This record gives sequence, C-alpha cells and structure tokens, in this order.
Amino acid sequence: MKKKISPSVMCADFFEFEKSIRTFEANNIDLLHIDIMDGGFVPNYTLGTDFVKALKRKTNIPLDIHLMIERPENKLDWFEFGENDYVSVHYESTPHIHKALTAIKGRGAKSMVALNPGTPINVIENLLDDIDAVLVMTVNPGFAGQRLVGSTLKKIKRLREYLDKEGYENIEIEVDGNVSFENAKLMREAGASIFVAGTSSVFSKEATIDENIDKLNKILE
Repeated sequence: MKKKISPSVMCADFFEFEKSIRTFEANNIDLLHIDIMDGGFVPNYTLGTDFVKALKRKTNIPLDIHLMIERPENKLDWFEFGENDYVSVHYESTPHIHKALTAIKGRGAKSMVALNPGTPINVIENLLDDIDAVLVMTVNPGFAGQRLVGSTLKKIKRLREYLDKEGYENIEIEVDGNVSFENAKLMREAGASIFVAGTSSVFSKEATIDENIDKLNKILE
C-alpha cells in the first residue's frame, strides 16, 4: 500500500508556519495532521476550529484531523473538512462511534477510528464497513515527545493481518506517536502506510524540514 507522510502541525514553529506549509507543498506532502484536544478526553488543549478553517484556506494539501475529544459526533459540524480529508475519532471517546463515522463519510471525508495503545483491535470488528483507515496510537494521546509503547509494533502487524484476512485490504493503517526515523521503518514493515511525523522525524532540529522529509521518504520506500 502506498505510504503517506502526515506532518503533525502542532510541532511546527508557528512564527514560521506559512513557510513550513510551502515547504510541505514543494515536497508533495500527502496530508497535514491536526491534533484537536479538548482537555477532557486527553489532559491537554491544542488546535481549534478556527485553525482548521484557516488552514483549509491556505493550502490544498488534504487535512488529517485527529479528534481527541469527548462525544465527537456532537461536534463535527464545528470543523471544516470534506473530500480527500481524513478525520479520526477515538473508539474510547463515545458510545456512539457509528454515528460519528457515518457523519464523517456523509461529508465526503475518509473516516478513521483511532485506538489507544491499550485498546484491542477486535473492537473494530463491527466497524469495518464504516472506516477507510485505522489510526493506531503508538503512545498514549495528549502530548508530543513520548516514548514508543513497544507492544504497538506487534499490534500494527496483527491489525494488518486481520484486515487482509477479513477482505479489507484497502483499509489503511495510520501510526501516531514517536514516529522517528528508526521506528518508522519498523512500523512500515509491520504494515503501516500513513505516518504522523513530528519532533522525532520531520521536525527534528538536527536537519532542515526538506532534509528530514527526504530522509523519511527514503526510509519508507
């Protein structure tokens, strides 16, 4: 399955943000990952509705909106997204997961269910017809810069095998959390195809964004 890089925009320098967006465009970046945190589902606040609207106006790169919020089905109308965008809602965030996923697909976007490290993959059994991708959290959500939860590499592999066995080869697997250059290679080998790139890869201070993207592309190929 074709790999896609999705830089985590909350890791960008906001004083140089437009420059970063133009760099992503020049490097044919596939998606822009936007973390939305409400201080309830996760103990942190991040980007909001106005930011998503502004970003939609500034670039044609599809958005990858990660809703780490309680009861997302009641709040989807707050966000601007549509065709070619990806939107993920956490399985753990609502008892009405189908309602949320159906609403996302109804607006033409790709629907994703996100799973925390401790959530087993079998919870998606009755969601397979409603999703385009599964977002596997490889750290506990809420903060950047965390260490990889080692067991999630096996989880990615088991998930890919399960999806293929059930006839859902087209469902993509996204990984989010400590997607370093080293870990990205292991995640790719395990079956991931969308990579949320943050401070340990695309935004690493050891090189420029251009150089980091080139390095990550070569690793993932």
